[in-house]
Amino acid sequence: MSDSTSTKRVQEAVDAPDDSMRPQLKRLFRLQWEPAQDAHVLLYPEGMVKLNQSAAQILLRCDGSRDIPALVADLEAAFNTTNLGDDVRAFVAGARARGWLE
Repeated sequence: MSDSTSTKRVQEAVDAPDDSMRPQLKRLFRLQWEPAQDAHVLLYPEGMVKLNQSAAQILLRCDGSRDIPALVADLEAAFNTTNLGDDVRAFVAGARARGWLE
């Protein structure tokens, strides 16, 4: 394994959300369906982020009521699939790094 690969894996482990975390959007942001974009968008004072379907479905569930395992279980049940945990955790880590979630 190269040093850069090792460093990346260490950083991903550090950034991964704790399973007890109950992610929710920061007050600065508003998630809504935007018909003109035909997509969910994340609105904030300086602009807007158009979300793909996966991102929107995760953020719609980030209301502070679910911890990470419950969030994953809800998504897996809603989409009749399994093994979403790593992808959901990576998305939550990225959304936290962008300042969307607390």
